[in-house]
Order: sequence, then C-alpha cells, then structure tokens
Amino acid sequence: MNYDRYYTHDLVNGEGIRVTLFVTGCAHACAGCYNESTWDRKSGLPFTAQIQQELLDACENHDGLSLSGGDPLHPANRDAILKLCKAFNQRYPNKNIWLWTGYVYSEIAELEILKYVDVLIDGKYEKDQPTSLPWRGSENQRLMPIQQIGAPLIE
Repeated sequence: MNYDRYYTHDLVNGEGIRVTLFVTGCAHACAGCYNESTWDRKSGLPFTAQIQQELLDACENHDGLSLSGGDPLHPANRDAILKLCKAFNQRYPNKNIWLWTGYVYSEIAELEILKYVDVLIDGKYEKDQPTSLPWRGSENQRLMPIQQIGAPLIE
C-alpha cells in the first residue's frame, strides 16, 4: 500500500482531534473528486512499518484515527489497512476509527476490517448531490456507526 499524506492534528475528518491518513488507490474515479491525485495506487510513498508506528504514536493525545484517500478499501490497500486497524485497536481500545470509502456497506459488509472501524462513511462522491451534512461530500453518502449496526444513521 502507498499513502499520499497524513495529518497529525486534524479537525475536519471526524469528531474531535484526529490523525488522518490519506492512502492512494481508488477505482471509483468520482467526477469532481477533491482527492483525484490519490487515485493511482502506485503514486505516493510506501506505507512502511515506520510510518505506521509514527501514526500510532501521533494518536496518543488525540481522539482517534481517520482513514481516507484514495480509498482505504481499494483491494490493494485492504491488508495494510487491516493491520493498521488491528494495531490501533490493540493500543487504543477506547479510541475510534473513522473510514471513508466509495463502496456501499452492502459491498464490503463481510470485510474483517469493519470489525475495527467505528464510523463508516460509504458511497461514491456525487458532485450533483451537494450536501451540508457533516463529514460527507455528497447527499448520498451515509455516516454509519458500524459497531452499532442497526443503529440510526448519524445526521
């Protein structure tokens, strides 16, 4: 897996103060995407054990980890994202993980990764469906509390 960048003090990608990782690789190619530069999974820098450790260390005094891109659930990213989520959950069992993906929940519901994700924002970005809902780029995207499946969507 490669990554484009990460922020160690982010206030806009989830609740609270977060560490946010932007991976590369996205097969959705949504028109008007804000992060089009992250579509090519071969772009960016290799996500190494050292980078993972830096991210985990940065989460120490923050509310949680946010995963965006690109698409963290692009097939080429799934193994590394699962490893990161497991390590985060082991180190910070009382903190949360937010993950943005262009897939809809029904397409990815069986992925082991979702056992570690607390909040999922799913669905492709649709530039013709603007929204004022927090943490979403378009009206079709859903904010789902994954660990409480069956709970109402957060509006």
